[in-house]
Amino acid sequence: MVCKSTMEKTSITYGTFDLYHIGHIKLFQRIKEFSSKLIVAVSTDEFNLSKGKKSIIPFENRFEIIKNLRCVDLVIPEESWDQKISDIIEYKVDNFIMGSDWEGKFDFLKKYCDVIYLPRTEGVSTTLIKNSISDLKNIKVESINSALNLLQQIRSQLS
Repeated sequence: MVCKSTMEKTSITYGTFDLYHIGHIKLFQRIKEFSSKLIVAVSTDEFNLSKGKKSIIPFENRFEIIKNLRCVDLVIPEESWDQKISDIIEYKVDNFIMGSDWEGKFDFLKKYCDVIYLPRTEGVSTTLIKNSISDLKNIKVESINSALNLLQQIRSQLS
């Protein structure tokens, strides 16, 4: 078997890529260290719903964002768990690369290509961003309720 240089290799990664952030950029940059071609499969809204996830940004917009990144060479829709093997074969993928939070979950793909799990970017994730937004919403609601209670107290004192 002839070994390909890094510059001739193709890598693929999968994800929802909702609320695009610096962790996604760093993932793509690190993947490019392994290959010259990066394919990104973006989960469709329907596939996310089947996983019990709801995206904030619609699929078409997430797809367009990823498609317009300089480091990404091809974007495809991810419509099911089962498409990974056929994608690897169709696109002649050398490296299947995911974040370390998926460690071991895709080892069955080692029959088809190298499987690499990269460390996540510390301190940032879509889940953390969504939780922060939810916390801010709760704080805002609590503040409004406190203000309303104060106004009611003032009103009752004036009556």
